[in-house]
Amino acid sequence: MTGTTAPRGARAGGRWIERWEPEDETFWKESGERIARRNLLYSVLSEHIGFSIWTLWSVMVLFMGPAYGIDPAGKFFLIGTATFVGALVRVPYTFAVARFGGRNWTAVSALLLLAPTVAALVVMEPGTSYGTFLAVAALTGVGGGNFASSMTNINAFFPLRKKGWALGLNAGGGNIGVPVVQLVALLVIGTAGAGHPRLLLAVYLPLIVAAAALALWRMDNLAPVRGDTGAVREAVRDAHTWIMALLYVGTFGSFIGYGFAFGLVLQTQFGRTPLQAASLTFVGPLLGSLIRPVGGALADRFGGARITLATFVAMAAATGVVVYASGEESLPVFLVGFVALFVLSGLGNGSTYKMIPGIFRAKALARGMDAEAADAYGRRLSGAAMGLIGAVGALGGLGINLAFREAFSASGSGTAAFVTFLGFYAACCAVTWAVYLRRPAPAALPAAGAEAKAQLTSV
Repeated sequence: MTGTTAPRGARAGGRWIERWEPEDETFWKESGERIARRNLLYSVLSEHIGFSIWTLWSVMVLFMGPAYGIDPAGKFFLIGTATFVGALVRVPYTFAVARFGGRNWTAVSALLLLAPTVAALVVMEPGTSYGTFLAVAALTGVGGGNFASSMTNINAFFPLRKKGWALGLNAGGGNIGVPVVQLVALLVIGTAGAGHPRLLLAVYLPLIVAAAALALWRMDNLAPVRGDTGAVREAVRDAHTWIMALLYVGTFGSFIGYGFAFGLVLQTQFGRTPLQAASLTFVGPLLGSLIRPVGGALADRFGGARITLATFVAMAAATGVVVYASGEESLPVFLVGFVALFVLSGLGNGSTYKMIPGIFRAKALARGMDAEAADAYGRRLSGAAMGLIGAVGALGGLGINLAFREAFSASGSGTAAFVTFLGFYAACCAVTWAVYLRRPAPAALPAAGAEAKAQLTSV
């Protein structure tokens, strides 16, 4: 069986693949893999730029000197606003793929990035009201939605055995948008000075247009991925959706929260100049993004739950290092611990997303479905659940920025916030072990067969 592209105009919106069966090895080798990889490439490009725009205010605040009249607490609230809106729009973006098609929505969502970029280009100068800055920061949240639609789309293209690698690469390539926008900001500050934020914004305008055009030219829509309100309702009712959302708060919430806050923490707690802060902020997000596909690949091989548990244990240890360095005001030790948190959160991002389709497939096997039906059920439910999990996970970034805001307002230091994060990582360790690794198999599948139990405890 092969996937075929319908003639242009067969449906509104252009290229639609009417049949798609990635679990069929013959189909996958003959045509599926080539098509899936092509769509993955252009999905990564669009998502990458989306992340850059979403995290734009993590670097805009570095340009905002005393003339802007905004204190550190106000700047943390600006970046927190962007995080919050980006989390909320992930839910509708997830379902937009089924409604409009992955190719079509990728192009539209890329073009939507023009709104916050042009708005920032207009208002970014001293004298602009704080309320205006808040509104423009909120607009950048559309970039956060790109992740949810991209992951839902790519999840449908790949077979279960390849999902960890594919989703990790898709998300990792997108996540690199965080350090890239920080590197571009470093270049602007280092060459033109901190008084020229509009140069940074001008760089992204043609890139946004290019990403949209390439999506229209090279990507495909999958006809089998249709709106399924039943899947959404089932995912909402399933306890595993919310358990995985909690774990994703710990991994992705940490990555995006720290990515937004890193430069401002360096400026506020350690007195770094904009140039000094910008020269350091990109390192952690870059390493965390690059390692995300490794987390997915390790999860494919050893099981996502095992990699996720190990990641949370290591994150707790790294947070202990940061707490010590924060109390001692040691910048070198602080950087070691903080960069380690980025790397580990990236690793955990890859492993947690690998777990999602495996969990729902295991539940299908427990209900007596055969392997083919379980595969279809896993794709259906995981696609619906990913938007919800991604949205809640991104809210973890808001929690991190609000925790920093309160800590710095109260004491001028982020130590109290890091102590809170340490406790949360310990809780994530306990949940991961109790639900997905504890022996005997979890009570969630009391009547499951041996194959389902084995899969759930090694997802």
